[in-house]
Amino acid sequence: MQHPLRATTTASALILALAGAFGTDALAQAPAPRGLPAGSIVLPSFDTIIQRVGPAVVNISTEGPVRTGGPSGGLSPDDPFSEFFRRFGPPLGPQFGNPPGQGPVRGQGSGFIVSADGIVLTNAHVVDGASEVTVKLTDKREFKAKVLGVDKPTDVAVLRIDAKNLPTVPLGDPQKAHVGDWVLAIGAPFGFENSVTAGIISAKSRSLPNEGYVPFIQTDVAINPGNSGGPLLNLAGEVVGINSQIYSRSGGYQGLSFAIPIDVAAGVRDQIVAHGKVTRGRIGVAVQDVNQALAESFGLKSAGGALISSVEPGAPGDKAGLKVGDVIIELNGEKIVNSADLPPRVAAVRPGNTVRMKVWRKGESRDLEVKVGEFPDDSQVASSTGKADQGRLGLAVRALSGEERRQAGLPGGLVVTEVAGPAARAGIQRGDLILSINGQPVETVDQLRALVAKAGKHVALLVQRDEARIFVPVELG
Repeated sequence: MQHPLRATTTASALILALAGAFGTDALAQAPAPRGLPAGSIVLPSFDTIIQRVGPAVVNISTEGPVRTGGPSGGLSPDDPFSEFFRRFGPPLGPQFGNPPGQGPVRGQGSGFIVSADGIVLTNAHVVDGASEVTVKLTDKREFKAKVLGVDKPTDVAVLRIDAKNLPTVPLGDPQKAHVGDWVLAIGAPFGFENSVTAGIISAKSRSLPNEGYVPFIQTDVAINPGNSGGPLLNLAGEVVGINSQIYSRSGGYQGLSFAIPIDVAAGVRDQIVAHGKVTRGRIGVAVQDVNQALAESFGLKSAGGALISSVEPGAPGDKAGLKVGDVIIELNGEKIVNSADLPPRVAAVRPGNTVRMKVWRKGESRDLEVKVGEFPDDSQVASSTGKADQGRLGLAVRALSGEERRQAGLPGGLVVTEVAGPAARAGIQRGDLILSINGQPVETVDQLRALVAKAGKHVALLVQRDEARIFVPVELG
């Protein structure tokens, strides 16, 4: 049921706020709309921004694999593992826990065009697991999108659509945005395309649980399901963030919305477009906030910095001489105010580069240099779908790490990171392990590519999913 909003008090407060921001003279001089008394104060309209930026904001719809219930453990009848599990019992892995009767998984989100040749930014969670992604423009044109790559730690995805001379949005500088600044969001909440909401920046550099790589922008802009991936705009019509999350006990908007700063997203875009994946720096330390009691214990004049609670043996921080109990107070000349400031700044450093740190140790500060390493967890980054054999086989894969091989008890193999086309039709899924092709073991992407290039119209992939193995025939495209 819809309820009318009581806006009298809010409108009065908003008029006073805008009068302070724009000046009472400017508001008073604005012509009164027809029907209002002369001299009435008129709120400024965001119409100019919407007209300029709106055409570059897109609606994104996705569709995932079909699931049906039954003795095959929730797998489609076309899935090659369906018959396997019908005979030998349902799978026990969590990825097979789909409820009976579940049909195609569909989703909606938002995004925006950042280059005229078809590069689109959105949230990783909008397109994650989708077998088909459709981008719809405000002029009603629709395009099938290719997912160039996703980066789950920052929740950023980069798409490409086959079009030219597209409208684009200008990117702003989140560092110049201030708490209290007006911002707008454009998106498709609950599927209502091209909806516009407005509010202010409530806080900056927010750290959320399990989201250590993003200093979120907090706003009170109304954000709901479907807004994900849409732009957060300043009053100059520049994108300062990607709307990503809300804090809610009801599942709907409750005044706490969070956006990924656009400089973070732009860095992810640049790496994915150039290299097909994202690499991020690490120094191998765990940190915590410094409260007043800890500051007094360590002899600091004020609470601040990142207190090192553990150092990974052999990691870059260990090699540089960082110790448990050190407080990192500066990185490359910039102050570390909270422990949450450190991870995204280190992650943004290209592996192999050296950073300068000022640390507080035993009552005095000292300078250290740390050569930044590379974050080793490949599962954090999904490679470009074009890096494997997308043309004929429809797979993007990566080699198993040494630890993954040990855990799986395998000498080698490739893990599927993206799937489409022939492989998807054959029932291959993300997370499956490709062990051989036509009976020949595969351990590298180059091996897979070479074997597919020499194959005829069909190949047989030996696939492992959880503890089950089966040969899957794939008709090549």
